[in-house]
Amino acid sequence: MTAGTKEFTRQEVALRDGKNGNPIWIIIRDVVYDVTDYVEDHPGGPELVTDFAGRDGTKDFDDFGHSSTAMEMLKQYKVGELNYCERAKFQKQGSNWSPDGACILPDKKRSKKRKFIFCG
Repeated sequence: MTAGTKEFTRQEVALRDGKNGNPIWIIIRDVVYDVTDYVEDHPGGPELVTDFAGRDGTKDFDDFGHSSTAMEMLKQYKVGELNYCERAKFQKQGSNWSPDGACILPDKKRSKKRKFIFCG
């Protein structure tokens, strides 16, 4: 994360689902975007964006194969990034929160693979 970038939790992003006058935020690759002003201009129709309002749309965004132009356009809608503990790679590993609000990352398990060095 770059200095001065605001962090959000998934719960905070979920509140920006476009309902009841709320803005529309989506998560793409652990970055949070406010796409409220872009939804109606989306070439595939607004539904393709609103389906992911308040959620992570990374998989579908990547599966569609957006152009480098689309990737560049997305930058102007960035409002922040996911909290470090809630990023995709840590979610898969089972990160959690302590009662005092600190991020608890899972312990790395030692690999039982043996490394051999062959000299010839």
